[in-house]
Amino acid sequence: MNGQENTPEPKRRTYDILVIGGGINGAGIARDAVGRGYSVCLCEAGDFARGTSSASTKLIHGGLRYLEYYEFRLVREALKEREVLWRMAPHIIHPLRFVLPYHKGLRPAWMLRLGLFLYDHLGGRRLLPPTKTVNLAQGPLGAPLKPLYSKGFEYSDCWVEDARLVVLNAMDAAERGADIRPRTRVVSARRTGDPWEVEIEAADGAREKVMARAIVNAAGPWVDQVLADVFGRRDARNVRLVRGSHIMVPRKFDHDRAYIFQNADGRIIFAIPFEGDFTLIGTTDEDQGHELGEVKISPGEISYLCAAASEYFAEPVREEDVVWTYSGVRPLYDDGASKAQEATRDYVLKLEGGAGEAALLNIFGGKITTYRRLAEAALGKLETVLGEKGAPWTAQSHLPGGEFGPLEFADEVARLMEDFPFLGRPLATRLTRLYGTRARRFLGRAGALSDLGRDFGAGLSEAEVRYLINQEWAREADDILYRRTRLGLHMTPAQREALGAYLAGQA
Repeated sequence: MNGQENTPEPKRRTYDILVIGGGINGAGIARDAVGRGYSVCLCEAGDFARGTSSASTKLIHGGLRYLEYYEFRLVREALKEREVLWRMAPHIIHPLRFVLPYHKGLRPAWMLRLGLFLYDHLGGRRLLPPTKTVNLAQGPLGAPLKPLYSKGFEYSDCWVEDARLVVLNAMDAAERGADIRPRTRVVSARRTGDPWEVEIEAADGAREKVMARAIVNAAGPWVDQVLADVFGRRDARNVRLVRGSHIMVPRKFDHDRAYIFQNADGRIIFAIPFEGDFTLIGTTDEDQGHELGEVKISPGEISYLCAAASEYFAEPVREEDVVWTYSGVRPLYDDGASKAQEATRDYVLKLEGGAGEAALLNIFGGKITTYRRLAEAALGKLETVLGEKGAPWTAQSHLPGGEFGPLEFADEVARLMEDFPFLGRPLATRLTRLYGTRARRFLGRAGALSDLGRDFGAGLSEAEVRYLINQEWAREADDILYRRTRLGLHMTPAQREALGAYLAGQA
């Protein structure tokens, strides 16, 4: 033996489920699975919600226009989820009323009434107020619009802090025992019968091999790329990549409603109050092709959104008014639709393996609104190969910080102000909107703003930053400024750079 001893290979950790992708679907599946009793590892190559899940229109909605494509099951499921998710996370989700001006040259009034009637009744609405007709010739709702829009309809949907929805699902999964690994790339996976042997790589380049009885490919726009790079399937073509882009302009109106505008091309856009000072306008539907490098808005999309909004607003939206843009890629299941806006928004789950062969579940498509139902459907498929454990449970659950009633947000702000009167209402509202009851975890015993440490600007304290580092996996400035919060929109370049330098010093 030449003096050498055979060193046994270290025992590798085995998980029931390894999830690839830390967007809303991956985080939702990991949370549901660990809550049922499965051992779970989630690997996200970058930061949570880095891609599509932080680039949505930030709505929990049924999808009014999908009724035109007869997507009744999808719309009904999404409508039912609005109040389920609102109850789960009343801090990051809240009701939003939408004003739909009647445009005489487009869809007839009877069609709009019928669509809104279905919208009110398909989903078992209980807490959200119903549709009503509104007079736009008088009052604040019509004031920002051109005089020709004298009549409209007002209906309900919900707003969501989309990236926080992802992070909170990942946090809850971790607190329930899941192994959550951001900035960790899955390098390869090979079947050894049952389970998979998976090689993963951390941000520092360290590699590790783990075992998994089932893999969930929830990589969103990268789902086909994962099939090619990790599983060696170079011919994978399952999703249609459709870019949705948004522009932000200085506030166009003072009230708290949003607008939904019809366009002559059959599409719709939204104009939504955003961060107090801005109006968010979007979205577009443009084929992205297979290029997933830097996803950004095109000049044509900016022109389209400005022109579409200017059809309605009395004061035109000019390209020079745009102060910020963002774009994301929707991984729509490729159903052969001729136009991007006609491609289905429904999700498709495809399970491979089982019966002694390690399982692979690929997730195609989906909407942020139906992520929880998608996760339940995914677990239903995984149970067939892993064996059934706990029952579905998330519908009655709360996400971290959301342990209060859906109609109690103002009360929660008041309670926080009573405990920490130095915050003032604007800051107390912001902290409650982002963290709910967990704001107290970093406020601690503070009796003054100075007790929260360094002020980075826009009300962002060192105590809040430390919480985001220690509890929410934040590492870089953009993680905090544009995903965990939206404070980057309110800070100067110097303030943003100072935060980046601080974070670099914490590494």
